[in-house]
Amino acid sequence: MRCVARLIFSLPYSYQTIGHIAGFIFRNLSKLLQNQSTNMKFFIDTASLDQIKEAKDFGILDGVTTNPSLMAKEGITGQKNIYAHYQKICEIVDGDVSAEVISTDFEGIIKEGEALSKLAPNIVVKVPMIRDGVKALSYFRDNDIRTNCTLVFSAGQAILAAKAGATYLSPFIGRIDDISWDGIGLIEQIAEIYAIQGYETEILAASIRNGKHIVDAARAGADVFTCPLDAALSLLKHPLTDIGLEKFLADHKKGNG
Repeated sequence: MRCVARLIFSLPYSYQTIGHIAGFIFRNLSKLLQNQSTNMKFFIDTASLDQIKEAKDFGILDGVTTNPSLMAKEGITGQKNIYAHYQKICEIVDGDVSAEVISTDFEGIIKEGEALSKLAPNIVVKVPMIRDGVKALSYFRDNDIRTNCTLVFSAGQAILAAKAGATYLSPFIGRIDDISWDGIGLIEQIAEIYAIQGYETEILAASIRNGKHIVDAARAGADVFTCPLDAALSLLKHPLTDIGLEKFLADHKKGNG
């Protein structure tokens, strides 16, 4: 990959043009060059068992992400109840389930993360992008505990998380858009950096608000997208589909009574 980068930057073009060429190549060929053949995965962002079951029945669910806010929304409070709820989710879903720590100090993150990881084999410990969080990511990596680094808003943070061995990285593209920055542009930056450097951390596009976010994240190089079920189901909708189906059914009725 580094040889490809050196070749591109030796071309007799402006830095801006070279940047566009490099970005296109790395975004579109990175998976092949890293021998990664998996398709983009869909995680549902909820703590609702009903929504998780609905997404699974739909046939497209690969995993679940949760956070303290989503737990509170479902009325799940107290560590014992929260841990039991995670186990219920893991009984429904075969794929990865992100369970977030509450602690913000190193010792607390480690204690919580180790406890969470023992709840089920598909638990992924969700760790915030803070100083002690990065330190904890390294500890978890060295102890074979998978992690999801959350609350990521910059490429620099993405580099730190990958260096520390995060399994997943969660850039919050919707929240970035909310402050008039470019959330999808950040996904592109991270995908390009990870491709050049050979980082194995998977980019999990989070804070997705609509179907366009999903499509744009897929084009930008995200490995996973997580969102509420209604955002994923919005991909179904197109007025021409509705018009076409209505006409087909009407024509069938005319010919068949």
